[in-house]
Amino acid sequence: MSTERNIQTVKDFFAAIGRGDTEALLALVSEDIEWIIPGKDWPLAGSYRGHVGLAELLDKTSTSMETATEPREFVANGERVFVVGFANGKVKATNKPFEDDWIFAITVRDGRLTSIREYVDTQALALAAKTDGSGPA
Repeated sequence: MSTERNIQTVKDFFAAIGRGDTEALLALVSEDIEWIIPGKDWPLAGSYRGHVGLAELLDKTSTSMETATEPREFVANGERVFVVGFANGKVKATNKPFEDDWIFAITVRDGRLTSIREYVDTQALALAAKTDGSGPA
């Protein structure tokens, strides 16, 4: 696949996330996709594998957070697509807001996403998830 086509596949993926279109997401990812979100002390950190893992992540996201994600820049080299973006929202359990600048490193093979690695502001997200009164109000 061309670099331009890989970028378009990733753009289609983010558009499907924005619409909440699970069927379109599954069509854009490989059966054995791996999505890694580093960190601890916040609801989404962990590794998610396959369509089952993707469904688990989407469910966790919708039940634990309200978030708006804005991909702002797409840079690619062959099958690797890097997306620079911004998200904001709140953690539902604490009602605390967060702002998060992020980068996704995505691999696209044969028109499907095979891996996603998020580089996020884990501190901002962990603070928003804390229930002990710390973090932004």
